[in-house]
Amino acid sequence: MEPEITVSTIVKTHENFTLVKKAIKSLFPDWDCEITAEDESYPVTRDESRLSGNSQSLTGIIEYCSTNRILDTAFDAMTMNLQGDSTHFQLSRQAAFVGKVAFVVEEVPLGGVMEVSLQGEDLGLWLEQVTWHEGRNNIPRSLGDDLRMDEDGKPVEWFDNKGNRTMNSNQE
Repeated sequence: MEPEITVSTIVKTHENFTLVKKAIKSLFPDWDCEITAEDESYPVTRDESRLSGNSQSLTGIIEYCSTNRILDTAFDAMTMNLQGDSTHFQLSRQAAFVGKVAFVVEEVPLGGVMEVSLQGEDLGLWLEQVTWHEGRNNIPRSLGDDLRMDEDGKPVEWFDNKGNRTMNSNQE
């Protein structure tokens, strides 16, 4: 069962509501958020605004990650803040605007971020299953394993600088 998905973002005074909404909808086409504010011309007099709404599926993100062979990165980024049956992660709005998925694990990039919150029973197991791919038959992955990326987003090296395997070498 899909978890409950909430997508939120902050629209700063210099940002355009229409473009922010377009970026989010490129990854979450069913995102349900009422935007009552209107785009203004210069000088903008409004304060920054928080937009938040629900989506029914991560299908677009999972399909993109599968096509681009980054399901393990997605798994790591989506479970980095997993506590119990909830997690949250950030995606670049600028990347989303052009239909791409870029996980944000450190500083906020130009163009802002959208915060994706997931809530559901056995969420870690669900994320492990939804990001499964054939490569895990050779190098199994599970929640909290030693193959996950570091907290700063750096990958774990699977090969040394001479091309020799650094992991699972005792299974040969």
